[in-house]
Amino acid sequence: MMLNRRRLFVSTLVCGLGWLPAMHSHAQNSDSGKSAPVQAASQSQDSSENPNFDPRKRRRSDKERYEAQKALRQELKGTYKKWLNEEVPYIITDQERKAFLSLSNDEERDAFIENFWRRRNPDPNSPENTYREEHYRRIAYANEHYAAGEPGWKTDRGRIYIMYGAPDSIDSHPGGGTYERPPDEGGGETVTFPFEVWHYRYIPGIGENINLEFVDTCQCGAYHFTIDRSEKDALLHVPGAGLTTSEMMGQSSKADRFRGGIESLGLGSMAAGEQGKEFDRIELAAKIFAPPQIKFKDLDAFVSEHKILSGPPFPFEVRTDFVKVTDNTDLVPITVQIRNRDITFVTKDGVSKGVVNILGKVTTITNRTIQTFEDTVEVDEPSELLGKSLDRESVYWKALPLQPGLYRLDIAIKDVNNPDHIGIYGRGINVPIYEDEKLGTSSLILADKMNTVSSHDIGNGNFVIGNTYIRPRVPSTPGLPVSFTRQQALNFWMQVYNLGINDATKSNSATVTYEITDVKNGNVLYTKTVPSKDLQPHSDELTIQKTLPIAGLAPGKYKVTVKVNDAISKQEVAQSAPFVVQ
Repeated sequence: MMLNRRRLFVSTLVCGLGWLPAMHSHAQNSDSGKSAPVQAASQSQDSSENPNFDPRKRRRSDKERYEAQKALRQELKGTYKKWLNEEVPYIITDQERKAFLSLSNDEERDAFIENFWRRRNPDPNSPENTYREEHYRRIAYANEHYAAGEPGWKTDRGRIYIMYGAPDSIDSHPGGGTYERPPDEGGGETVTFPFEVWHYRYIPGIGENINLEFVDTCQCGAYHFTIDRSEKDALLHVPGAGLTTSEMMGQSSKADRFRGGIESLGLGSMAAGEQGKEFDRIELAAKIFAPPQIKFKDLDAFVSEHKILSGPPFPFEVRTDFVKVTDNTDLVPITVQIRNRDITFVTKDGVSKGVVNILGKVTTITNRTIQTFEDTVEVDEPSELLGKSLDRESVYWKALPLQPGLYRLDIAIKDVNNPDHIGIYGRGINVPIYEDEKLGTSSLILADKMNTVSSHDIGNGNFVIGNTYIRPRVPSTPGLPVSFTRQQALNFWMQVYNLGINDATKSNSATVTYEITDVKNGNVLYTKTVPSKDLQPHSDELTIQKTLPIAGLAPGKYKVTVKVNDAISKQEVAQSAPFVVQ
């Protein structure tokens, strides 16, 4: 079975070194029996009398450190300050905010902002970012409709709209006035201030059937969020006015409403359970206004702090590939493979289900977080077929846009049905730069499944690169070639970049050669050469995808090689990938 959801990416290993503060020790004075301070080695170094003294290592005074921090805060101004404090305050995580504030120059800030939107782009292959466009549309809408003495994005309604979009329905009372209370608010008739109740059928991470209430107690258009449903009652503190059903029937008095708690609702047949629900409303408010958080905090300790496993590891394999997107951006597909046999399945109603939480993080060599991703993936099998499925693997895929450079990729996974079963992965990776006018290629991907997708699915969905669905094969053992059975087909995919173009014909002129080689004796078992004009004749980029049957190959080790010879630029390039036939 295939783990359904998204997939992940790249980076490189780094260690941050911090200066240790100068340590001062004390030695016992043997003559007096008193303690006498001994000068620390760092003090002797922090002296002009020491010829080896490096002034860059001099410890700054408290005043100097304060001034440096003040200067750093003042440096964040203009468009960057506006971006952080006015444009993305509701969607940026605390971790991202901290990382952005630690940047030292505008070039780093520009790169951070670009990556911030890229990792939220539902289609990393597209130059258009629908998430970013929708976010700024919501800000504009909030400013136009919810401003009240302050910009609309600052108001409670504006904030909720920006974070969660338009509600599924709105119960609006813009003028207040006569209001028939529902039974759970005590019933009866009263007069209210202007108020609105926004209903969301579902908010991810919060729940279903969410009602959010806003009330304008000043009657000036400044609606604020409230968890007190009695706050809209304009007659709440008017004796003998706006009575509930039980109060009109003489079963209770208005004074009974003020019995503590966050709400002052009248007593009635449905009032008994309402006070206990106040805690639910407090929790809802905390969730609604909380900044985005890491869902799997237990896994975050393994990827952020590199916590050591205390139990048997949950094994999994990872493959990373590189595909050019723009001149300064690569798409880095990350494929995670887990053996079904290593997943704990729970059987209910004839279905065996395994659940795995996945958390990944990409950091720079200075330990700055660039990308994070979290997914919960499930593997379902009919219980009667579970035994056979244990010999298969489940595959998870995540594609991240990254700029060329060195990164570190950390991934942690947890077997939800066996919480002590955790696996970790950490590896450095170099995202390549594709230089202008230099012939280059993407990764050569060997796949067990490959086909062209419909025009509607181009660039969308799991395992889709451009117009091709391609599920990479991942080695069962790190460092060994991928394996295929003789009943499977060998699929391989690769892109070529920066082919020369003839100025007169506006066409390329290259040859592409495929080869299958027996690793044991070096014999070439299959070769075929095709001209680039049969692929994409008028483009400086080629997409090569080929499916070959391998039923005729004996069990053993082989290698597929793709060679490109460009007659115009006089350059050659080749990529090879080993595989095993079982």
